[in-house]
Amino acid sequence: EIPPLAYTHFNSIVFFLSGLNETNNHRFTLFFLTLLCYCVILLVNISVIVTIIMDKNLHEPMYILLCTFCMNGLYGTTGFYPKFLWDLLSPVHVISYSGCLGQAQVIYSFALSELSILSVMAYDRYVAICQPLEYHSVMSKQRLIMLVCYSWVTPFCVMGINVFLTTRLKLCSPYIARLFCLNWIIVKLACFPSETTLNAVVAYITIVIYVFHGFFIVCSYMYLIKTCVNSIENRAKFIQTCVPHLTSLLTFLGTILFDVLNIRFGSKDLPQTLQNFVAIEFLVIPPLMNPLIYGFKLTKIRNRILRVITLKTN
Repeated sequence: EIPPLAYTHFNSIVFFLSGLNETNNHRFTLFFLTLLCYCVILLVNISVIVTIIMDKNLHEPMYILLCTFCMNGLYGTTGFYPKFLWDLLSPVHVISYSGCLGQAQVIYSFALSELSILSVMAYDRYVAICQPLEYHSVMSKQRLIMLVCYSWVTPFCVMGINVFLTTRLKLCSPYIARLFCLNWIIVKLACFPSETTLNAVVAYITIVIYVFHGFFIVCSYMYLIKTCVNSIENRAKFIQTCVPHLTSLLTFLGTILFDVLNIRFGSKDLPQTLQNFVAIEFLVIPPLMNPLIYGFKLTKIRNRILRVITLKTN
């Protein structure tokens, strides 16, 4: 017999998030630390975005892509932090079915967009260093708009397909052992595993597509390094503009890898607090570190921000 949850209309299903069950004694401390972290994320990302928008000298492909990168960070963190902060102050941690699917859509599409934007940034750096004379014709305004749209629209649509397929499934449990909703967790709650075959196929196709994004970035940088080895000017360009990009890439991949390893090989005996930290790393470290890395490393942005701060203090 199928449990009642499977017959319930999707708008009235309520999921229980059990990831916070072991943090009752430190709830308010965790709330203030999380609020502080979110405020800093908002501050540093908005500062970089506003700086790039307001300064016409920064209306170049590299900086516009950085602006897109920071906007994506705001998008992804908005899908997690407000709900998490609310849960920290609530005695019961619940989320509606539609809200759960929406959160999964936002967080997953944020992660995929992050990789897409990093791929486009790698392409931009490749053209700038390896084909400098053709840079402005290759990275034209039209192509830049197309690449930015690709970085946002494609991941959103890909995840939309994954989430839509999840709505077909009859679910047999309302319990999610996480701090937030993820599509694969909802799929695991299906009453009939045989119905999830199409979900698995589409999920693997999605993984393959974005693994190729990773390979593209690696190949781009292998060629960039080969090109820069024998040129002092190119080495300077590489250190100035590519090192921040590589740092962002390694930070993002590292946080995602930890989460994947935890999902695949993690022991249920690990403390819930440690599992929670691993699960949310990619929503904490990259959105916080990326604007700081670029803000300090890219001279134009650093000088512009320091100039604004100096004017305000005076």
